[in-house]
Amino acid sequence: MLLSIKSWLFETPSKDCMASYAKSGDNRYLEQLIALYSNDLHHYLVTQSNTHLAYDVSQQTWLKVIEKRHLYQAQTTPKAWLFKLARNTLIDEYRKQQRFVELDENTHLPAQQNEQSNISYQAFDNALKQLSFVQREAITLQQEGFSLVDIALITQSNHESVKTRLRYAKQNLKRLLGANNEQA
Repeated sequence: MLLSIKSWLFETPSKDCMASYAKSGDNRYLEQLIALYSNDLHHYLVTQSNTHLAYDVSQQTWLKVIEKRHLYQAQTTPKAWLFKLARNTLIDEYRKQQRFVELDENTHLPAQQNEQSNISYQAFDNALKQLSFVQREAITLQQEGFSLVDIALITQSNHESVKTRLRYAKQNLKRLLGANNEQA
């Protein structure tokens, strides 16, 4: 009896607060979502853009969550759905700024020189920024813990394309990080 009264008085967080938010629109579920995913979302966006743009896109993404909560389907993982919204918002921003380059696995950013003698976070970050958008995106999403299926959902790509992007990203990172070690 005491347990049922306690559960009635103190609601435990939902395992899928996105589904609860989509259904009810209750801001406490939105607050749970923000607490659960805002850091991961910001990290993802920073790896795909810069700090200022990542902040703006993050805010726009949370606004889209509010506007489009009715489109969420419970069979989708909340984090994957959120990252898909963020990715689309980032691409829209790049298009607005006319900085968006067609996402080609063979497109590379100009090489940046690294002055460090061993592989560090900075060297890895510099190498990551030299990858094409889709390669950087795939490897970053994998580092965030997404499965190949989730990455395909977020990027609206097929499973084989995701595997190819990851393979090329890892090859390019090895090459770039190896070149950094040789320069030292």
